[in-house]
Amino acid sequence: MSPTRSAVHLEGSHGEGGGGLLRAALAMAALTQQGARITDVRGNTKFPGLNSEDISLIRPLARCCGAELEGCELRSSELAFMPTQRVRGLNEIVDVYDAPEGPGLASALVVANTLAPVLARSGMFSALVVQGETFGHHVLSFDYYANVTVQAFRRMGLYLYPELNLAGWGRGSRGEVKLEVEPSMLAGLNFAERGPLVAVKAVVTTSDVGNNVGERGMAHLERLAHNAGLDVQCLWVEAPSKGAGAFVTAWAEYENGLGGAAAMGIKGVRIEAIAQQAFDGLGRFMASGATVDAFLADQILPALAMADGDSVFTVDRLTERFLTTAWAIKQFLPIRLTIKGQEGGPGVVTIRK
Repeated sequence: MSPTRSAVHLEGSHGEGGGGLLRAALAMAALTQQGARITDVRGNTKFPGLNSEDISLIRPLARCCGAELEGCELRSSELAFMPTQRVRGLNEIVDVYDAPEGPGLASALVVANTLAPVLARSGMFSALVVQGETFGHHVLSFDYYANVTVQAFRRMGLYLYPELNLAGWGRGSRGEVKLEVEPSMLAGLNFAERGPLVAVKAVVTTSDVGNNVGERGMAHLERLAHNAGLDVQCLWVEAPSKGAGAFVTAWAEYENGLGGAAAMGIKGVRIEAIAQQAFDGLGRFMASGATVDAFLADQILPALAMADGDSVFTVDRLTERFLTTAWAIKQFLPIRLTIKGQEGGPGVVTIRK
């Protein structure tokens, strides 16, 4: 590949300087057919350079747009990603890059969430099986993705159908998620005001921890909701897995907004405490008046940037990752992406085409 080939150059240590910047840049490169050259990859993190999760994403993303690659190897600090064709659908198992050493395997949902809006614009049906972590600490997990992220996508006309084949508990686990992606025309979102509350929901997912754990988690969530004057629709799922684990996700659906919180079980910590942690996070979102939570804002921004029409939403907290993702998107698209608010505080986001 010619080193002089035209491409958008990005400094990988900008802002948060982590994986969010890399994923946003690669998705935009694939969708806009512009090359991307990223230097100092993950340069603002404790583990700089490409990790196994990055490589697990880059490989299928490159296949769907025929991208030529340079530097796609573990701990590489520079990456060139050069699309050679329009995005096409994929029908495959997305292999996890299993490095003999490094920070662990991929998060299956992080990989799936980056690929989904790209594949939706291909005009083709895609079916993927993505391996890796499906439930973890401070990372996109299956229940949140299936019930919050996917619902937000559907409101913009993007139709995804995720299915949990095997739960993977924690970093380095080998869970498995099936994802079907329909060809979709994305539309903007008008989430300026959340409107009436439609429903409050929660799911407790367990594997090999005993039936009473899931039942206790549901019962505690119902007590918490009752004390808060809320009617919660609660579900317990026993997921197939090669390991043990527990996870609680709670969310609120509004006429024009949604968001929530999640918490992962820890050995020695009662499920009631995990349920309390998730419910408290949901309560903070509901009290904020925002139309999306901080985590959902990260997940939907690249899709909204490529959607037809304008968008507006309010977020309960502007994270450094979100601001960095917005910066990366604007390197590829001539859109007016305006963010009102300061990092760490609430914000209003508008996208004008």
